[in-house]
Amino acid sequence: MPINITMPALSPTMEEGNLAKWLVKEGDSVSSGDVIAEIETDKATMEVEAVDEGVVAKILVPEGTEGVKVNAPIAILAEDGEDVVAAASAAPAAATEAPAAQAPVPNGSDPAPAASPAAAPAPAPAAPQLSGTRVFSSPLARRIASEAGIDISTVSGTGPHGRVIRRDVDAAIAGGVGAAAPAAAPAAAPVAAPAAPSDEQTLKLFEEGSYELVPHDGMRKTIAKRLVESKQTVPHFYLTLECELDALLALRKELNASAPVRDDKPAFKLSVNDFVIKAMALALRDVPQANASWTDANMVMHKHSDVGVAVSIPGGLITPIVRQAELKPLSVISNEMKDLAGRARERKLLPQEYQGGTTAVSNLGMFGIKEFSAVINPPHATILAVGAGEQRPVVKDGALAVATVMSVTLSTDHRAVDGALGAELLAAFKGYVENPMSMLV
Repeated sequence: MPINITMPALSPTMEEGNLAKWLVKEGDSVSSGDVIAEIETDKATMEVEAVDEGVVAKILVPEGTEGVKVNAPIAILAEDGEDVVAAASAAPAAATEAPAAQAPVPNGSDPAPAASPAAAPAPAPAAPQLSGTRVFSSPLARRIASEAGIDISTVSGTGPHGRVIRRDVDAAIAGGVGAAAPAAAPAAAPVAAPAAPSDEQTLKLFEEGSYELVPHDGMRKTIAKRLVESKQTVPHFYLTLECELDALLALRKELNASAPVRDDKPAFKLSVNDFVIKAMALALRDVPQANASWTDANMVMHKHSDVGVAVSIPGGLITPIVRQAELKPLSVISNEMKDLAGRARERKLLPQEYQGGTTAVSNLGMFGIKEFSAVINPPHATILAVGAGEQRPVVKDGALAVATVMSVTLSTDHRAVDGALGAELLAAFKGYVENPMSMLV
């Protein structure tokens, strides 16, 4: 029986992707784990592996196609021993029967509410779920599980990246498993937001021929969607204070000068931003109540400080994450950020390198920006906006002096971090910045 190869969900929030390139052609034999295509998401280009064995009978979606919905059929695979011509001729019917544009179920870290359909969809084996998390499985495995009455979410996967494949279902049938659990009721539909002006309404305001239209790419659409959701659903409030940088700048100069040389270059070169990342991570360690994420049912209290860092890339921005930053030396944070930022600009990051995190840092000081307020990126409850360090007059011991001062603004989700708690977090951050030696011990 022909097997549908469908557009995979390469991240929990992915709804569609661009089929950038096929690495196989019709008539090619593939095995489980073979790389068959390159898919562009809103943030990165990723390779897709085959999860079943067989022969590529027909390619349904040509390379270069944009906006292919998750779970939409993109090719037909003939099983071993199956007539390839017959499988290819069945492709239109298979494509018709496949679930159209079925979106992945968001997990607890996705802030976007899922729109409920007007009527409950008919049961289908494509996209099994367990506690709100999408179970990755091959089409053949889902079909066999459905015919056997097996809940595929109870089957342990041994395929690539833990995907459930045919042999896993066969083993489950042989071992005996329970019947599939009843499907959960659909969530309540969210309240519709006010409609934005249409393209036609906007273009009427400008003289024809005085502009050109540049279509939004996937990244820009995702950024726009998430920022609107954040400002509409997250109650932001802001705290600003000033930090003196002279001690930090002196320590940075000393550490960089003493860096060991490897392969004719220093082993590290610390930036002010590396100190900011470390200070924020340690502040969250010291004020653990602020290292949280809000969900409707629970406060998610994080055990480590995973700091996302905003990186500007062509067409938008991305926030690669320094995991467990409170445990890492400054030199490790510095080299890790250089690697993440470089691959971010090439769109080569893996989803786990930019999704999640417990807070974020956005630094516009290198552009001379003195002070600004950043928009929270859920599931984070905080984001620190960092301005430029500049010499300013200060009063010390009753006398006027000059110091290098940096303004920082903490945006917080008031549901998770109250005013006093946010102030405590920012005070802890200031303490590390103004006493930078404490970050080395």
